[in-house]
Amino acid sequence: MSITTRRTVLRSTVVATAAALCASISTLPAQALDAQWCKDVHIRFFVGGAEGDAFGTIVYNGAKQAAADLGPKVDYIFSGWDVEKMVQQLREAVAVKPQGIAMMGHPGDAAIMPLAEQAHKDGIKMMYQNVPVPTVVAAFGGGYVGAQQEQQGRALGAEAFKLAGLKAGDKAIMIGPFENESRGARERGTVAALKEAGVDVVQINSQTEWAADPNLAIPPITAALLNNPGVKAVGYPGGQMLGNVATYMQAAGRKPGDIFNFGFDTSPQIVEAFKGGWVQLTADQQPFMQGYLPILSLCQQVVLGLAPMNVDTGAGFVTPQNYEIVSELAKQALR
Repeated sequence: MSITTRRTVLRSTVVATAAALCASISTLPAQALDAQWCKDVHIRFFVGGAEGDAFGTIVYNGAKQAAADLGPKVDYIFSGWDVEKMVQQLREAVAVKPQGIAMMGHPGDAAIMPLAEQAHKDGIKMMYQNVPVPTVVAAFGGGYVGAQQEQQGRALGAEAFKLAGLKAGDKAIMIGPFENESRGARERGTVAALKEAGVDVVQINSQTEWAADPNLAIPPITAALLNNPGVKAVGYPGGQMLGNVATYMQAAGRKPGDIFNFGFDTSPQIVEAFKGGWVQLTADQQPFMQGYLPILSLCQQVVLGLAPMNVDTGAGFVTPQNYEIVSELAKQALR
């Protein structure tokens, strides 16, 4: 075959391949290129907290924005952070057979597994947010949007040790749902990082209802502070309690800056606590993304056949030096 002939064959092959590619692209669902391209998809979305909850509201706002942008029909499920309630609500969600479910992972792998199996059999696409369930995902698929719990917890512990100027032998208090195997991994990670640095850590096991009404934690926190007068730092398990730090400190007779207070999340209350000198550090896990991205991923899976997303949202810290950057968005319940 001559060089000219080979060039002609090669050129023809390229043209044919390009034509085939264009033809395959033209078979994609037309609605994927239009506004509201996910309008025919039904999704159940777990917000996690109760309506008006500081953290849950940001998650909810992210989910609402995704629904407005993409057009799916979304049922919003509020659970008050009650893991048993979440499991029952997930059972009901699977029975309804929507095309997708975005589920909080708080109940853990064992509790979610049989319902994930049923969802898989029924062809329901799954996403998980806030707390990972790796065993469930490995068995029946799905994606995850949120912080990696233990990793983020350890990072916060290391950052608190550094910024608070702690040293071996100092005492700290850490509050968290330590008895919850999945959800408590984050706070157990913080405790582990502090203990490895030589800090003496007093652990307070948090109760589910404290997230809904953080004032319920005043007695145990003030008692711990009174029983441990040399405490240098206190860590909190979520934005609801971190935003209530001024109340805890005042109840224990402490002033801004007496104790290094740290924890997770941002909110209008936490911004005010930074401003007043009550809070010195928080790990931002970007709950708006935990609302928006699971719905986007479910739409992509159902309409376009794409693989589920896996996004780590817990990479940054907010301190007195940078809190003003996120303050306006936090006040709008977007950060």
